[in-house]
Amino acid sequence: MELPMESQIKTPVEMLDHWVDTLGDSTYLRQPINGQYQDFSWREVQQKMQQLAGALRHLGLKPADKIAVLSKNCAEWFITDLALMHGGYISVPIYPTANADTIRYVLEHSEAKAIIIGKLDYWADQEAGVGGDILRMAMPYDTMPAQYKWQTLLQLGEPLLDAPFATPEQIMTLIYTSGSTGKPKGAIQTFASYVWTSKAVVRDLKTGVDDRLISYLPLAHITERVAMEGSSFYSGSSVAFVESLDSFVADVQRARPTVFFSVPRLWSLFQQNIIGKIGKSKLNLLLKIPIISGIIKKKIHSGLGLEHCRLLGSGSAPIPPSLIHWYHSIGLNISEAWGMTENSAYSIINYPFDASKIGTVGRAVEGCLIKQTDSGELLVKSPGLMTGYYKQDELTAASFDEEGYFRTGDLCTIDSDGYVTITGRIKDNFKTSKGKYVAPVPIERKLAQDPHIELLCVIGSGLPHPIALVQLSEGASLQPREEVRSSLKATLDTINPNLESHETLDAIIVVKDAWDVENDVLTPTLKIKRHVLEKRFTDRVDGIRGGKIRWEDEID
Repeated sequence: MELPMESQIKTPVEMLDHWVDTLGDSTYLRQPINGQYQDFSWREVQQKMQQLAGALRHLGLKPADKIAVLSKNCAEWFITDLALMHGGYISVPIYPTANADTIRYVLEHSEAKAIIIGKLDYWADQEAGVGGDILRMAMPYDTMPAQYKWQTLLQLGEPLLDAPFATPEQIMTLIYTSGSTGKPKGAIQTFASYVWTSKAVVRDLKTGVDDRLISYLPLAHITERVAMEGSSFYSGSSVAFVESLDSFVADVQRARPTVFFSVPRLWSLFQQNIIGKIGKSKLNLLLKIPIISGIIKKKIHSGLGLEHCRLLGSGSAPIPPSLIHWYHSIGLNISEAWGMTENSAYSIINYPFDASKIGTVGRAVEGCLIKQTDSGELLVKSPGLMTGYYKQDELTAASFDEEGYFRTGDLCTIDSDGYVTITGRIKDNFKTSKGKYVAPVPIERKLAQDPHIELLCVIGSGLPHPIALVQLSEGASLQPREEVRSSLKATLDTINPNLESHETLDAIIVVKDAWDVENDVLTPTLKIKRHVLEKRFTDRVDGIRGGKIRWEDEID
């Protein structure tokens, strides 16, 4: 079956024209500065887009030149992205948390001619990666030195008023995958793939001009770029931003979003904060009392700033089913979704939310085809697929089957209703020293139900049996060690008898240092780099046997 491709697409720049005509001076973007919103109307965004695109022309940058964007989310990120589209440039977004080596690699590999730098927390550490040979421009924030500041740029040359709209097959952006292994790969996304996916999100989630979005997950990642930025172009929804990590909750409360997406790590932290404030047994008791239950749920929703939300989503990494069940019990239904950089991050979703399908990532959206290989790998095909990896023709050819389906590398099961459960990654499965293969993800899902655990990773390549590395939740790390040890031991003793003999865990090791992007354990989208932890821990845990619970300082 051939998938229908739209013969005529309306690009984001054309959609901006439409919203200026229909909504004009109403607010589109809301940027908090020192706790106060600076609002941008649709008309102002269009004017700044034209001014910035004109400045880029004035500086000698030509259509099809690649221009990098390095910044946390902000209104100027959207304006910059639109200006690059308007001028016919190819955007190369870089994660705002990327280290100097990654920045250098992406700039060199993409052959970027210029970089637009914005809000950054650690720009001094990153500056060496940008180097001195590339043209630097800066958004209006405290950031690394640049030849041109924002206000100067907006007054440089003549605004670009007339420019041809992009064609469907034109390259819009190179999205470098954060990659839990190896060097980042640059996925080539065209206007056709981006527009189709953004419109599919609006079609399925039914967002419109009355919806309020909040953009805080990295825009360098395709999920946010489609789900928040892209959907706003096609729905006319307004978008608010977050000023800083410290103001996050206040910013969400002020934005009053009607649609809210997050990642498993943050959903888990929200849960721990709620339980920490109320207490687990007290909360469970209150939720059983009819009238009190409703009051408590309302209070929790407004405490998170989500009392106006009609849609909650989670993606980018597996979320424990127990966590979705817990949120369901307090009246917040989280639709889990699945996607990859390579397919514009939108293919499969459990929406409308179906509680009986918790644990699945949902079913394929309209226009997306899925199938499963004999080995259990999930393959997808949709108009949102990339055209390939930049400068990697062999890898591109190997990534698609003969029917044009993308090989995702994810293992799955598909039930009779078409709902997909991700059971692991092909490359995550490892062989123990006994020559047996172990799939770590199903084991991790079972362990994740222990409330003391915030993050975990099962390793075991070359070991007699797998070992679980866990990072404790903030609350658990304050409890007496022996109390936590007893709880973890009880969890382990519940799980091990239900595993195949070669899968049983020899130990749970409680790690000393929190895992984060800075110490290279997490990717910018907060996925765990299993190979990094294997390298750091395999030799140290070898020899621990018999279902032990050990803290890292007890094994050295």
